[in-house]
Amino acid sequence: MPIFTGLGTAICTPFEGTGKVNFTAYEKLIQFQVENGVDAIVACGTTGEASTLSLEEHAEVVRVAVATARTVGEKAGRKVPVVAGAGGNDTYACRNLGKACQEAGADALMYVAPYYNKPSQRGLIAHYTKVAASVDLPIVVYNIQGRTAINIQPKTMYELSKIPNIVAVKEASGDFGQVAEIAERCGEDFAIYSGNDDYILPILSLGGKGVISTIGNIAPQLIHDMVAKYFAGETAESRKIQLSILELLRLIFEEGNPVGVKAALNLMGFGMGGCRLPLVPIADDLHNRLEAEMKRFGLI
Repeated sequence: MPIFTGLGTAICTPFEGTGKVNFTAYEKLIQFQVENGVDAIVACGTTGEASTLSLEEHAEVVRVAVATARTVGEKAGRKVPVVAGAGGNDTYACRNLGKACQEAGADALMYVAPYYNKPSQRGLIAHYTKVAASVDLPIVVYNIQGRTAINIQPKTMYELSKIPNIVAVKEASGDFGQVAEIAERCGEDFAIYSGNDDYILPILSLGGKGVISTIGNIAPQLIHDMVAKYFAGETAESRKIQLSILELLRLIFEEGNPVGVKAALNLMGFGMGGCRLPLVPIADDLHNRLEAEMKRFGLI
């Protein structure tokens, strides 16, 4: 069984003007997500600026995400699992972070490939073996060479899939041949999630179970419906949605993630505040173009 099927939103972490986490805004955003079709909340990932959070902040953000998703989900009559990012480039720190997220109530964990260190494929296997053994939760491997400088190769992913609690990958390589090989080697019991919003459908066509999405922050129902329509056989309608969001995606990612999507959420009134340095707000010209596209799209 996959951790979820459909849309998992990589949720933003809002900050106050003082730089502290704004938990009131965070709860509001998660409530919006659950009430608008999200199938899972992914807390403390790239979009959640996890690399800037202290261990204490990280655990508290996960705890609040779990409590809010549970409360709102129960009112909606469904369970919305919380996947907590716990990655980093120090294996032993990742073990401690994973344990903290488990204690905070997370339903699953996501570990990005160790960045900066540039381990070998054997090093990757050793890393994931250690972190998986330290927790009792299902694990999503996150492969995004553009941020980590290393690619988890399909042969390596197959070896990782043999570890009992490593059950899925968030694939953001953009290499569909690689995705196909992972699907072939790892089989249907190993879930593949799209790691990029601009190629959700190609991943689904190769057996993917859904997407861990940035644009889901501002359009959860739409992205949920795109995946649901694909699985229902309404591929033309699903493709129409995929193509319709491309310009919005270009604008959201023009100056990087999560600065663009946070600006979009602020335009929608969610009070996300800014990002922590070294990220800075988007330029005024981009802000104006983003606002115009969101109005055209009906989001504001």
